[in-house]
Amino acid sequence: MKEKIEAALAKIRPALQADGGDVELVGVDDGVVKVTLKGACAGCPMATLTLKQGIERILKEEIPEVKEVVAV
Repeated sequence: MKEKIEAALAKIRPALQADGGDVELVGVDDGVVKVTLKGACAGCPMATLTLKQGIERILKEEIPEVKEVVAV
């Protein structure tokens, strides 16, 4: 499952990098994906929206086993 998540994040990453940010997979625990937002994303007021409406939505679409995405 970790490989699938990394592949999906690779598709999302260019959009984040275009705005000066990035996302890094920290781990997966029982369907909960833990990520760290980096760069401009780390301090951005829109980071929660990016995390839930962007990253989480895409991961859930591509990988049904994903229950939630949380920033750590």
